[in-house]
This record gives sequence, structure tokens and C-alpha cells, in this order.
Amino acid sequence: MRTGEFAEGEKVLRAKIDMASPNINLRDPILYRIRHAEHHQTGDKWKIYPSYDFTHGQSDALEGITHSICTLEFEDHRPLYEWFLDNLPVPCKPRQIEFARLNLNYTLTSKRKLKLLVDEGIVDGWDDPRMPTISGMRRRGHTAASIRKFCDMIGVTRADGGLVDIAMLTHAIRSDLEDNAPRAMCVLKPLKVVLTNVPEDHEEVYEVAGHPAREDMPVRQVPFTRELYIDQDDFMEDAPKKFFRLAPGKEVRLRNSYVIRCDEVIKDAHGEVTELHCSVDFDTLGKNPEGRKVKGVIHWVSASHGIPVEVRLYDNLFLEEQPDKDKDVDFLDHLNPESLTVTHAFAEPSLAKAVPESRFQFERVGYFCADRHACTPESLVFNRTVGLKDSWAKIKQKG
Repeated sequence: MRTGEFAEGEKVLRAKIDMASPNINLRDPILYRIRHAEHHQTGDKWKIYPSYDFTHGQSDALEGITHSICTLEFEDHRPLYEWFLDNLPVPCKPRQIEFARLNLNYTLTSKRKLKLLVDEGIVDGWDDPRMPTISGMRRRGHTAASIRKFCDMIGVTRADGGLVDIAMLTHAIRSDLEDNAPRAMCVLKPLKVVLTNVPEDHEEVYEVAGHPAREDMPVRQVPFTRELYIDQDDFMEDAPKKFFRLAPGKEVRLRNSYVIRCDEVIKDAHGEVTELHCSVDFDTLGKNPEGRKVKGVIHWVSASHGIPVEVRLYDNLFLEEQPDKDKDVDFLDHLNPESLTVTHAFAEPSLAKAVPESRFQFERVGYFCADRHACTPESLVFNRTVGLKDSWAKIKQKG
């Protein structure tokens, strides 16, 4: 068998245990089978390969594992796991314990199905931020502390078939990053604002806390100039009564800065808004105008000092809560076509020093992580970890 004398399937090596055992796994299980195949490490040196059951306990013992945690389908394999440990010269005898698989909604954890996503190029490798792998979650910005908190929240069970709401995971990561992520401003959908009563060479620099509750985080420098970018979603030409952001003739506060009023809306030949002309009330730095209330506060970035960044907005990979529940439907039919949206944004200058895997709260937007592969000083790329609020719940309700 080892030298390749026999064809695949012609011979196997079995353990002699008990062909009458009520546990089918103990009925002389296969130890080695013939495979005439190239191995990624040993080439064609070997023609025989061991079964998973034969290697499982030995590998655990050789690695010094004390408790081997498995999912419930391995429960019937435990007697064989223990038989091999009792009959082979291994340095120790680990104990196998089975628990129910952790099933998240809108997520798949089957390695076979995840591999298909990778092989078909549907995701960008095993560490794609949409993948439920440790490397994928890390690249997306999930912290070890948040995953531990999530596991503490849901506990362990032997009851099979349970489904955990992914909102519990996002709650855990929000809770951790709220306390630990430094703040910054980033405009995802830039709309230019010209402050008409501000001189062209005017420049102010505000010193803003890196985190509102953390004195250990460095103060950041935020420049204020005549031309700014705000987010397109913070302006509405025909604004309803409860729209407290910017609209023609209405006032809004720039975060950490002045109150401005929209005086003129500039449009292109197609009627699209391209620019807003606004005026600044210079008596409002750090305070509301006397005798009037300004409820809206929006984020912004200086047009001349802002830095261009690429932002990748990730969402659930699947539209169905249990993508593989219906065996008559291909789980790939439930893919979310908007699970990744790439946008080119402008960020405040403090983000120029972001290093891979550093995490931030983009104020009023969400939590983001500098991409471990693509983020460089010359090309800044940020992955959205999670929004400030659960927008997915609202989408489900509308659907």
C-alpha cells in the first residue's frame, strides 16, 4: 500500500475491534486508505493516508491537549477516540466533550460551504471580513474581548438546533469599541460646503479629545477652513418637519465648531445638488445662539486638509436567516448582493497615521478598522466593523 503497488480502493488497513458492536464506528474501522494524489507538503511521497478518526486522538495527545471540544455529531465517535488512545503508545489521554454547534443567523459555519465561497471567488479568501472565521472577524475589527463577551452572553448547551441572533455579536463588539476606540470624523458621501462669510485663507485648528471618556488617548487636531465636506445624507432640499439636519434656510451645528445656515443650493445641469453655500454664525463656537435652539449636529471634514480614504461597508453575507435550511434550494441563491459596498470618502487628518488593524469610531457613522492587507500610509483603507445602530433590524421590518 505504501509503495503504490495497489490501486485506490483496492486495499485498506483496518483496526480489529468488534464487528458485532452496536456502535458502527467500532466495527473494524479503517485506519489507512490508498490515495494516489499530490500532497501540498509531501508531494507524491505517500500513497496511503490516515482516516480522521485514527488521527484525531493521536494528534490531540501529541499536542498535549487535555480536553478536545467537539460538536454533537462526534458523540458516537467518542468510544473509538478512547479505544485508539487506550491501544496506541500516546503520551497522554485527552478527554473528548461534545457541545451543540454555535449557529448564527444570516451566517454559515460549515467549512465545506465556506470553502465553496472561497473557491468560487465569492469572498476574498478565508479572512474576508464577511467570513465567520477568526481571521475574518479580526480583519473586520472584532476584538478578542468582544468575542469572549459574546460567548459569555450565549453560554454553551447540548441542545442541538438552536439559532443565535447575530445582533448579540454586534452588541458585544459595539460595547467593547464604545469604551476603547478613539474618535475621528469621516464623510462617506461627500457634499461640498462653501462658507461664504469666511475668508479664503481662514484656518482654525480645534483640539478635540481622542475619546470623550478616556484621558489616556491623545488629543487630535481638527482644522476648520472656508470649504468643507459634509455627508450627503445630512442635507435635504425638501426637508420634513422632524429633519434636524441641514436644509435651505435652516441651521445646524458643525460638530465641535460653529452653527451654519444654508443660504443657497448649487445644482448641475441634471438638477443634482453639487454644492451648498452657507454662512457661519461666529458667536456660536461651543454654545447655541441666543434665543434660538439648534438641534442638529453633523460631522464634517475640511476640504483642503481632509485625506481621501477607501471605506468598505460590510453587511450580512446572506439575506436568509438560515441560508441552508431548505435542502431543495442552493444556499448561494440567498447571497446578499449588497454585503460589500466600497465608497471613496474624506477623513480628518488624524487618520493619516492609522496603522493596520487599528480601530476607530467614525463619529455618527460607526466603528471601523484599518484593513490589515490594504491599508498603507499612501492608501488608507477602512473596513466597517459595525454601525452605531442596528440598521439591519430596520431593513428586516421593511421587508
